[in-house]
Amino acid sequence: MSVPKVVTWCGKGLLTVLMVAGCLQMPGKAAAQPVDHIRVGMFMDLGSTYKSTTAAVTLSSGQGLNVGFNTAAGHSSLITLGAGEEARFSVDSYRVKVLETTDLSAATNAYKKLAATADKPILFAAPTSGGQIYQLYTGYYANEQTASTAASRVAKTVSAFLNGQTPAVKGSKHLTAGSYASEAQAASAASSIEAAGFDSMVALEQTPDGNSRYAVYVGEAANDSELAALRSSVSAKLPQLSLAEADSSLPAYIIRQDVSTGQAVKHYQLSGQDAKGWVESGSDIKVTERSGRSYRGAMEISSLNGQLALVNELPFEQYLYAVVGGEVPSSWPAEALKAQAVAARSYAEFQTGQSSKFKIADVVDTTLSQAYYGVSSESPSVVQAVDATQSEVILKDGKVVEAVFSSNAGGASADPSEVWNSGGDTFASVPSEGDAAAVKGQKMWYHVLLPSGVTGYVREDNVKETGTYTGAGLTKVTVTAKDTNVRPLPQIQSDVSPVGKMNPGETAVVLEKVQESSTYSWIRGPYSSADLVKSLQGKTATPAPSSIKTLEVTKRGPSGRATEIKANGQILDVKYPDLYRSAMNGLPSTLFDIVQTGSYTVLSANGTTSKITGSSSTTVLSASGQSTVQGSGTVVMNGEQNARSIDTGDGFMFIGRGNGHGLGLSQWGAKGMADAGYGYQDILKHYYQDVTITKE
Repeated sequence: MSVPKVVTWCGKGLLTVLMVAGCLQMPGKAAAQPVDHIRVGMFMDLGSTYKSTTAAVTLSSGQGLNVGFNTAAGHSSLITLGAGEEARFSVDSYRVKVLETTDLSAATNAYKKLAATADKPILFAAPTSGGQIYQLYTGYYANEQTASTAASRVAKTVSAFLNGQTPAVKGSKHLTAGSYASEAQAASAASSIEAAGFDSMVALEQTPDGNSRYAVYVGEAANDSELAALRSSVSAKLPQLSLAEADSSLPAYIIRQDVSTGQAVKHYQLSGQDAKGWVESGSDIKVTERSGRSYRGAMEISSLNGQLALVNELPFEQYLYAVVGGEVPSSWPAEALKAQAVAARSYAEFQTGQSSKFKIADVVDTTLSQAYYGVSSESPSVVQAVDATQSEVILKDGKVVEAVFSSNAGGASADPSEVWNSGGDTFASVPSEGDAAAVKGQKMWYHVLLPSGVTGYVREDNVKETGTYTGAGLTKVTVTAKDTNVRPLPQIQSDVSPVGKMNPGETAVVLEKVQESSTYSWIRGPYSSADLVKSLQGKTATPAPSSIKTLEVTKRGPSGRATEIKANGQILDVKYPDLYRSAMNGLPSTLFDIVQTGSYTVLSANGTTSKITGSSSTTVLSASGQSTVQGSGTVVMNGEQNARSIDTGDGFMFIGRGNGHGLGLSQWGAKGMADAGYGYQDILKHYYQDVTITKE
C-alpha cells in the first residue's frame, strides 16, 4: 500500500478519538491467564491523571437493586430496591450545610442557584413534628479547609435565601445514640433527637460478623473538637441518651430522603473509614449521571480524595462488547471489528497490570483509556467479533502489547518519535490508505475574496460560476440564494457569525476550492498571537514568547507529523511532540501545516527571501515600470497557481488531516484494509510490528 497523496480531506466524525495521555508504559505485561474481570472507573478524582466528579449518583435497574458492602469477606446484600426504583448514593465526606428551611420553594430556588456553580448541591428532606424540614448541602470537598473556603463562596451565591443562617462545614464524625431492630424504630428515635434541635439520621451498619443493625447517628462534626462540643450539648439537653462516638471502622449507610430532583428518593450516604458500597442486580444498572446509560456488572461506591468514586466491575469480555461498539460503528466489516476487539483486549489487559495509574480501577470509561458507553454500544455484530476472538491478545517477545490506537491516521500512522518518544519497535509509521474513506462524499467549499477585501467560504451548492475571470485567470462566482452566508471556515458553525453575506448577481473571486473542514480533514483558526500564547501556558519547558510574530514547523517525523515548532525562531519545547495538539488550541492531530494569514514570502531573483506583511507594501516591477502594491487585500499566487489573500491582521491557520495521536492501529485504516479483503490478523500485524496474535 502507498500513502494517499490527498492533502485535504473532509468527513463528518463518526468516532470518539482515543487520546492516551502521557507516554506508553513499555515493556509489556507478561502473558498469563486471561483476565476474568475488569474495574472501570467512572467517577473519581485523581487530580491531573483523571478527574470526573459528581456529588451523588443515581442508580436503578429493571430487575431491582441489591445494596450492600464490598469487604474482605466478600459482597453483602443488606437492602433490596424494587424494579425501576431509583436510589441516590454519596459519601460521608466534608460538605457545607447551606441552610435549613420549611419552605420548599426557597430551598428549591437556592438549589437551582447552586446547581449552576462548581459547588454542586444536594437537597434532603427530614421529618419533623410539624411536617418536613429541607436541608441544603454542597460538596463534597477534599478537606476541611477546602470546605471552609466553599462555605464563604456559597454564602455569597445564595445570600438572598439564607435568612440569617450561615453556611457551615460538616464532616464524617458522628455520635451514636444506640442500635435498633428496625429502620422504623431508629427513625422514631432520630425524630425525637431532631426535635430537640440536633441533626439526627438513621444509619445501617454492617458488623464484623457480617450481620447488620440500625443505628441513630447524631451530628456531622468536621473535627474532634466539634464532636466533643456536640456531645456536651446533647448530653446536657437529652441526659437520658447513651451516647458514644460512632465506630468509623464499620461500613455504614446513612439513610436520608433526597428531593434534589423534585421527587423523593432514598439516599444512601456511605460512611466508615475505607468503606466500599456494593450495588448489583440481575440486570443492567442505569447510572443517571452518566447520560442515563446502563452497564453490565456491579457498581462499587467509595470515597477517594474526599470525593465520591464509582467503579463498574464486570466480566472482562463483556466489557469489550461495549468498548468495541463505542469505538467503531457496528456496521463496519467483521474483520475490522475483530481487529478492534483484539487491540482493545490487549490494551485493557495491559492496563490491568498498571493498577497504580488509576488507583482503584484498571481503566476509566472515557477515551483516556477506551470509549466505554455501556450496553447501548453493544450490537450482535460486535458481540460476534468479540466472541470470535475470545482471549486473543497481541504479543511482542512474549508480552502483551499496550495496543494503543486512534481514529484516523491521516494516511500514515505515526512513528513513536512523533508522539510520546516511547513505544519501542512495536510501532512504526506505515501507510494507512483506508483513512481516506472517512472524507468520502463531503461537500466542497469555495474560498472566495469579496469586493470588500474580506475572505471566507461558501458551500458549493450555494455557488454558481459566472464564466468570467480576473486578469490573473481566477474564476468569478455568484450565489443562488439571497443573503447567503460567507463563513470564516469551510463548515457550518451555528455559534460563529459569518464574515459576510452575498446575494445573487454579486460576484466574488475564487481563491481555491477545498473540502469541508471536519473531523478528519480540517482547518482551525485563525488564531491570534494572544490565543496561542494563552494556550501554550504551562506546556513548554521554556516560557513561550509573550507575542508571536512567526510560527513554523521546523522538524517533521517519518509520517510528516510536526515534531518541532518554532515561534519567533524559538523552539516551543513541549515534553513530547503529541503535546503540540493541546498546545495549539486543541488540534485534532499533529499532521498539519501552518499558514500565517497576514504575511507572505517573496523569493527574489538573487535567491533571497523577504517577508511581506498585510500592513506593509511591496514594489512590483512591471514592463512599464515600478508600481507599489499595498499588502492588505493583496492576492498572491505561488508557482502552482494556488492563490490566497493577505489580511491586515496577523493570525495563524492550521490545515491538517487525521484525528488522534496516530500511533498503532488506525480505525479507519483497519476498515479500509477489511474492505480490501484483509483478515484481522493481517490488519493488526500491519499496524503493530513483529507481533503474534495468541489465544491465552
